[in-house]
Amino acid sequence: MRPLLTPAQMAAADAATIAAGTPQGVLMERAGRAVRDGVVRNFAVRPVCVLAGPGNNGGDGRIAARLLAEACWPVEVFGLDALEAAVFTPETLVLDALFGTGLARPLSGPVRSALQRARAAGSAVLAVDIPSGVDGATGAADPGTLPAERTVTFAAKKLGHVLHPGSALCGAVEVANIGIPTPHAAARENGPDLWALPSPAPGGHKYDRGYVVIFGGAQMTGAARLAAAASARSGAGLVSVVSAPRAAQVYRTTLPPHILYETLGDDPAVHIADARRNVCLIGPGAGDMARCALPLLATGKPAVLDADALTYCENEPERFLCALHPACVLTPHEGEARRLFGPLPGSKVEQAQGAADRAGCVVLLKGPDTTIAAPGQTPVVNTTGTPHLATAGSGDVLAGVIAGLMAQGMDPFHAACAGAFLHGRAGQALGPGLVAPDLIDALPLAVLS
Repeated sequence: MRPLLTPAQMAAADAATIAAGTPQGVLMERAGRAVRDGVVRNFAVRPVCVLAGPGNNGGDGRIAARLLAEACWPVEVFGLDALEAAVFTPETLVLDALFGTGLARPLSGPVRSALQRARAAGSAVLAVDIPSGVDGATGAADPGTLPAERTVTFAAKKLGHVLHPGSALCGAVEVANIGIPTPHAAARENGPDLWALPSPAPGGHKYDRGYVVIFGGAQMTGAARLAAAASARSGAGLVSVVSAPRAAQVYRTTLPPHILYETLGDDPAVHIADARRNVCLIGPGAGDMARCALPLLATGKPAVLDADALTYCENEPERFLCALHPACVLTPHEGEARRLFGPLPGSKVEQAQGAADRAGCVVLLKGPDTTIAAPGQTPVVNTTGTPHLATAGSGDVLAGVIAGLMAQGMDPFHAACAGAFLHGRAGQALGPGLVAPDLIDALPLAVLS
């Protein structure tokens, strides 16, 4: 299930393994071999400069150095007292074995200088456990951290490997099994092993695949149209957009032929009264339609709330939080989350979980390390995606995908997890130059890949 551990959980698992009869020296020898294997598998023979700290991380690096030397790799080892003597070139492979995941103090003195010189030289880098300077619990990183092409860690990934900005400094992360059983995890990494996508039943009809109703505003009509198309592309059988009469002409003439349109009546809840209309989405481009959020929540229907709906409800956060129910999914970015819930302490995972516990429903906290949390669930960190997703309309597509999956019967938590994964995978497939409508067309490929 791809667990994500805190450094404290990893230390406890390590201690429990030793207490159960595996000597620490054996674990270190296995770790050193895993690092050696990571080097041999991914790099051509070249000079290796091992930066070895005083603890277990340094011990792992020293063992890897011995094993590489036995395989005829040219290796030099530099402890903390000899870092000033280390020389780096573009041909050098640096093994960063200075500090492990538990480092919580700034890099300083000879350590910072050595890492700066290695970066300036353009040396290749493999980090042992985690790049020195990255907090394994939060992903926070010292500005002097040396980015790695690859990281070899042990037993399971740590939160610092997947949370921003640490995730961008680790490169490709390899997890080596060295005989430490994985404890209960702080979080899990998102992936299809956590959820199953819905599949149409043989002989079924469109209503069997659910019906999403989206409340769209009069000014930013493109946002609701993107969300509607994404809901349909992710498998919803029917999708309707509801808007105020003054936007009718825009929607009627620009919605794809398979998306329906309705004019808002006196009571927003009327538009989801039919039992077949099983999910509502409000937020993308909603504008003054965001006022419909509280009446829609009062019906108890499954709901996805994004963007303008969250901004509107910031004015009455306690009333909004009281109106939420377990079938809701909120998709704030970190600024929206702070305005709704106030200061959220701890790591991104702890912030998402704190928000979800207060809301009593699923919270998908967006960002380069999108995290999904719900009361009673182990939080999930999504690791698909690309910086190219930071473009107008991308979040509208994500909200539409989640609503479309919920309409087909996925529970809100797993629909949010699957939606984030597929959205990120579609972005990866498209890469530079993507715009939000491209994501919709790429969704089927994301499902199949």
